[in-house]
Amino acid sequence: MKTRLTRTDLMPLERYHIERQAFRRRVIEHKAVRQVFLGAHVCLTFEDALTIQYQIQEMLRVERIFEADAIQEELDVYNALMPDGDNWKATMMIEYEDSEERRVALERLVDIEGRVWIKLGVHPPIFAIADEDLERSRDNKTSAVHFLRFQLTPASVAAAKAGSALGMGVDHPAYSHSVVAVSEATRRSLINELA
Repeated sequence: MKTRLTRTDLMPLERYHIERQAFRRRVIEHKAVRQVFLGAHVCLTFEDALTIQYQIQEMLRVERIFEADAIQEELDVYNALMPDGDNWKATMMIEYEDSEERRVALERLVDIEGRVWIKLGVHPPIFAIADEDLERSRDNKTSAVHFLRFQLTPASVAAAKAGSALGMGVDHPAYSHSVVAVSEATRRSLINELA
């Protein structure tokens, strides 16, 4: 389990250009197992070395970044999204296709990012620690994207490794949905991130 990426983990721009389509397909397949939908409008994508490498590679490609210092800056920013062995980190997307419906929903859903939880077996729910890098909500509106950390206790880690069911949900007055048990493929993929 890798908790930080370095420059040696990244493909040079020329190589990435050649391998991009195949790499992208691999990441899409990988992400599908690491996504959990909480109702129709909230999606959690749990990050790991592969998902973060893809985000960095895409940023380097789009911005045409090839200087060592600039690459390191991107690594420093994105490495904060990598799980540390005793937690899971996820990108939460609040998705509404209609822009007016989205605007109204984001006003109703202030503080939703702090109401997202995971639950392992009989252990109490663990609520997300949200947006540690910067505040993404205001008093009257939340953001459509949040970065969450679920800090597991030693007992929760042990329960996960012992095969306990993994549930997830969001408990907000304007939006409440849960998944009693995520798929076994998702559970196994997330357990791989634990030390």
